[in-house]
Amino acid sequence: MKTPRARAGRKASVPRPRDRRREPAIFVPIGLTAVLLIAAALVALAVGRYSVPLWHVVQILTAQLIPFPVDASATEQNVVLLVRLPRILLALLVGGGLAIGGAALQAVFRNPLVSPDIIGVSAGASFGGALALLLGLGSVLLVTGSFVFGLVALGTLFLITSGRSGTPMLMIVLGGVVTGSFFSALVALVTYLADPNTTLPAIVFWLLGSVSTATFTKVIVALIPILGGAVVLLALRWRINVLSLGDDDAAALGVQPRPLRWVVLVAVALIVAGAVAVSGAVSWVGLVVPHLARMWVGPEHRVLLPVSFLLGGAYIVLVDTVARTATAGEIPLGVLTALIGAPVFFLLLRRNRERIWENA
Repeated sequence: MKTPRARAGRKASVPRPRDRRREPAIFVPIGLTAVLLIAAALVALAVGRYSVPLWHVVQILTAQLIPFPVDASATEQNVVLLVRLPRILLALLVGGGLAIGGAALQAVFRNPLVSPDIIGVSAGASFGGALALLLGLGSVLLVTGSFVFGLVALGTLFLITSGRSGTPMLMIVLGGVVTGSFFSALVALVTYLADPNTTLPAIVFWLLGSVSTATFTKVIVALIPILGGAVVLLALRWRINVLSLGDDDAAALGVQPRPLRWVVLVAVALIVAGAVAVSGAVSWVGLVVPHLARMWVGPEHRVLLPVSFLLGGAYIVLVDTVARTATAGEIPLGVLTALIGAPVFFLLLRRNRERIWENA
């Protein structure tokens, strides 16, 4: 016969939608990451071939909210507001969206090695965007094509790996290789068919990944799908917590796993579509950043998801700053994130290999 204390302990172990006592602890890492993001954005606004003093940057931004005379010249104001600000906002959205999407996918598949890159979603979205560029379609249809084919790629992988809860990691990796390779071949076909004098350079430049052509119009184009998908994931953060326990446990706690999983997958596909449409294929962000966030704040998705978004935004802002200042020419953003992300992930994998393979 179980004692009252044992029953109380069992009852306390069941996750609750809200725990008022833990709210301050949840907001501390979110606030610290937000401060890091703001600091990274201010540095990025000041650094470049035409450097602007940091105090002038603060004055220029503050004057947009509270009009007052600033010490900055007209050239400095144009550089900060018209050239660098839309680029930084776009980098923030792309990095934050890919990071929160990667964190959500890792919870859905219950595997820390899952990301939009590995499971083939980015390849599918890249094909949709490249096809739209080949056909000469506009920005709206570019996002639509990326979204549709990103969702097709994600649905294909889900059909391959579905069956039993706790799908083995090997099936996810192999399914992602098959899906990604298929859509990568379609991307290669599109580049082969493109006009080498007009369309091909635009497709190649877009596929390498960059936010160098950022404008406020592109920021708005990316804002709708990325923030829309991120809001859905944040609204479902407690249910994603439950879903990460497995289908049986989720059903026992009153959560329907299959419809919830599809809602999460559609939200992630929407985020990836928006990111790929405006920046091309920026790899490794959705894999590395959630790992770094999880090492700091743990697996609690109520705090992991917002921290991943903010940390991913800060990461891409800093990487893009390096991309445009390290050399005389600009390094493609996707190339730089792969050069940084692959070694970092290798170190993380070696450090946590026992725990990762135990959950495979």
